[in-house]
Amino acid sequence: MVEDKKDLRGLTETLIAKKIITPEQLQKALDYASTQGIPVRRALLKLKYISEDHLLSFYQEQLGIPSIALDDFIFDETLLLSFPEELAQKHIMVPLFKTNKVLTVAISDPLNILALDEAKMKTGMKIEAVASKESSILSIIDKYYQVKESVEEVIGSIKADQMAISEEEIDKLQKAAEEAPIIKLVNLIIKQSVEEGASDVHIEPEEKELRVRYRVDGILHDVFHFPKHLQLAIISRIKIMSNLNIAVKRSPQDGRIGLRVAGKEIDIRVSCFPTDWGENVVLRILDASSILIPLESLGFNPENLEKFSSIIKMPHGILLVTGPTGSGKTTTLYSALNTINTVDKNIITVEDPIEYHLPGVRQSQVDPKAGLTFASGLRSILRQDPDVIMVGEIRDGETAAIAVQAALTGHLVFSTLHTNDAPGGLTRLVDMGVEPFLISSSVIAILAQRLVRRVCRSCKQEFKPDPKLLAELGIKDKNMVFFQGKGCPACKQTGYKGRLSIFEFMLINDEVRDLIMHKASSAEIKASAQKHGMKTLREDGLVKVASGFTSLEEVLRVTGDV
Repeated sequence: MVEDKKDLRGLTETLIAKKIITPEQLQKALDYASTQGIPVRRALLKLKYISEDHLLSFYQEQLGIPSIALDDFIFDETLLLSFPEELAQKHIMVPLFKTNKVLTVAISDPLNILALDEAKMKTGMKIEAVASKESSILSIIDKYYQVKESVEEVIGSIKADQMAISEEEIDKLQKAAEEAPIIKLVNLIIKQSVEEGASDVHIEPEEKELRVRYRVDGILHDVFHFPKHLQLAIISRIKIMSNLNIAVKRSPQDGRIGLRVAGKEIDIRVSCFPTDWGENVVLRILDASSILIPLESLGFNPENLEKFSSIIKMPHGILLVTGPTGSGKTTTLYSALNTINTVDKNIITVEDPIEYHLPGVRQSQVDPKAGLTFASGLRSILRQDPDVIMVGEIRDGETAAIAVQAALTGHLVFSTLHTNDAPGGLTRLVDMGVEPFLISSSVIAILAQRLVRRVCRSCKQEFKPDPKLLAELGIKDKNMVFFQGKGCPACKQTGYKGRLSIFEFMLINDEVRDLIMHKASSAEIKASAQKHGMKTLREDGLVKVASGFTSLEEVLRVTGDV
């Protein structure tokens, strides 16, 4: 968005003069605004360098734009509901009152000329803007525009013969997907998934119905079973929202949806895949607010936190994070990058996908069609004078070889691998064709991790496991207390709510380097690392069981193969 340089200069000069922000924070905000395509004033807010009150004061005192508190304002509900919901959601604005041909609106960003022009075009009225807090406007939008019907009520309002459309009738299909009931139904599916903390929504065609499942805390749960005649309209609606071709049904498609749900900015990655009974659709929900977590909150024990914090500040070398898909690897790496992200470092990433935009970090998205792969991206990054590089994943020997060379030429490289444990990361690199002497010279540490579900605090209770199981696990402490969740409304009767990480952190010492050089097995490397104090995933999990954070069953579930 184009930003008036005079307004920007006036705002930043005022904020720096009043010591509300520092020049370094301003530079980070400028970088963030550039990567996100938003005004700097919005970037300052999103990075929490300033408050909404700071902006309102600037608008009123420096630009003469009046502000209003909406807490006690009495709204004309008829006027409010006649204002396009899409406009309200998109630009965070609501109508206050109209006089003759003038409509006065409350807007969080009164300098957004494009938003005011769009409001003028869609309402046919002259627009006058007053500034108000974003949080207050979102509260009004949620109150008056939120979908109030239940799924059952929406389905009940749809007649089966209205949806009797074949795959070939594209025009009718598009029209059906844009009918209010289908829009409400899809919005309800997404809204409820966000409220329940789902990471994925699975929309699965069966022979006689359409099933919807949510993945919550790593586990899939049945949520809805819709009549088969709604299948084409629902899937077409999602494809329209993600700018996909509704006429293409026999080939996979990938898209993206950006939404604001319950005041949160949600990024949804959409994947459509043809199956026997129709297109299977999976929505990956990326909530930016849940990705950037401080290192201290990831679940490291104090000793490993100190070691990990030291490793990520080293001048060169490779740090690998391993584990299956959905084990929290990206969250850990983002937290590490955010910790070392200072104005004196040039940090560049190549990712697939970019899940969170870090201010001051140059981030790029893999695009094989355009020739941007992890390997080609990494090769180009080395010509950008980087200090720290993050490669989303090392998938092949070419990427591995370039990453090693980058580390050996004075760069700190972060990346991920799909291996069961930390020692397996070393043998995986050998399998990719990297020479052992290069691995021993470049890799400085490997972190394996898993996510386990937290025992629900609302229904947490003690229980006694089978003594035979404890004996098999080598647990001899008879005073150790175990917990499980009984099941309650807060955790949807599952006994678990939320997740935390368990870790296996292996530093590459001289003994391990020697084993690498002699092409030792993963088991031999693991035994050496344990001798020097490395806790395995299961051992770290059992510590968290003893602390009451998770259950024995959970730790066994995620560490059964390690």
